[in-house]
Amino acid sequence: MNHKYVYIHTIGCQMNVYDTSRIIAGLQAIGYDHTAGMEKADLILVNTCTVRERAEQKAFSFLGRLTALKKENPRLIVGVGGCLAQQEGKAIFKRAPFVDIVFGTHAVGRLPARISEIEKNRGKIVDIEFATFIEPILPSTTGTSTPVSGFVTIMRGCDNFCTYCIVPYVRGREISRDPEEILNEIKAYADSGMREITLLGQNVNSYGKKEGLCSFPELLKKVNCIDGISRIRFTTSHPKDLSDDLIHCFSRLDRLCNHIHLPVQSGSNNILKKMSRKYTRELYLEKIEKLRLACPDIAITSDMIVGFPGEIDADFQDTLDLMKTVEFDGLFAFCYSDRPHSPSVHFTEKVSEMVKKERLQQLLNLQETYTRGKNQTHVGKIETVLVEGRSKKNTETEPWVCATGVAGKADENQYTGRTSTNKIVNFLWKGNPLSGHFLTPGEIIHIKITRALSHSLWGDPVDPGISSQDIKGEHYAA
Repeated sequence: MNHKYVYIHTIGCQMNVYDTSRIIAGLQAIGYDHTAGMEKADLILVNTCTVRERAEQKAFSFLGRLTALKKENPRLIVGVGGCLAQQEGKAIFKRAPFVDIVFGTHAVGRLPARISEIEKNRGKIVDIEFATFIEPILPSTTGTSTPVSGFVTIMRGCDNFCTYCIVPYVRGREISRDPEEILNEIKAYADSGMREITLLGQNVNSYGKKEGLCSFPELLKKVNCIDGISRIRFTTSHPKDLSDDLIHCFSRLDRLCNHIHLPVQSGSNNILKKMSRKYTRELYLEKIEKLRLACPDIAITSDMIVGFPGEIDADFQDTLDLMKTVEFDGLFAFCYSDRPHSPSVHFTEKVSEMVKKERLQQLLNLQETYTRGKNQTHVGKIETVLVEGRSKKNTETEPWVCATGVAGKADENQYTGRTSTNKIVNFLWKGNPLSGHFLTPGEIIHIKITRALSHSLWGDPVDPGISSQDIKGEHYAA
């Protein structure tokens, strides 16, 4: 069989990264190998996002760059998948006539058959039908994830219908996977050498409820028992469904990382109600307090939208006040933008672009102080770090980081990893030819933190004789 190659450009969230790995695995069955170079590809796919307007623009910008390639090679197959494909359907052909296939968020399992059909008949295909189950495709690790960590989708879709959100319309209603299928997939990952698993869902807290399966905390307990898995993460949690049982998992499960991403979106009860988030700022703060009681070292990150229709200065001040109360470790913040099908498209009292940008910058400046402060608290402590591999480049340009003396180019002995609280740690490690201990991805080592940077930490490896269990990224006073 002649080798064929597929190149995939992935835009968006971790679920898209996971779907890309499923696409690669499925296409391998019909003779396609993954390639990192477009010029070598017989098939080019873009896995798209449409949660925000900018992601949509990125997708069409990428497609525009394929025009010349398609002219040079008319046999090249071009496909558009993901949320934008689900949203636009055949309308994508109008903006990009050279596209051969548009496939939606539920069509990943059907894609190999669709590509085979195009190879034979060279026609155009649109496949955006929703399915009632998630196809059991074992994802490939080729080119989409490291041997250290990987994603596993445990459910798909969303039933919350927040007024700003397009997800229920492009990913469908909630469907949960069978727990045994999930566990088998994670076991396969562990056997392949992965040490960290992130469980994915639009709202993992509601996993299994509709189908009468085990609860999400029960699923976490099962994953916690899988040999070979050192760390467990999950995203995303909806605050209204964050149960006490799940909160207690952070103190009871030794492999569950000390980090939770808990999107709040706004600190104003007025705006939260307009967003149909179904919780108040008071309830959110109560959940935060419970989390920190259960796990004092927990890192908490969140999402925030500024400039939602009707947001006045008082609402924005409520958001800043909530941030000052919580002091998040990190924050993903965005200006509101209208999305097709979402109810907020029709809301009046739109906030001007200038005001949205001013508020976003003010919010980001405030968060920067908390992120730096949180990082600074780690200086002088010894952290447990899961090694991801060599650094591809220096993440900071200070001379003391650039060990090679060349700004932007990493020392060949510079490595990177993460703490249980999801802090990036960079460090130098020189192999010991006598002991034979050369660092490999997946190892868990101890690093004494010496400097705190804007978005990462810098440290030095310590004597491996320091005893600690490879759990939860605990730190020690130095």
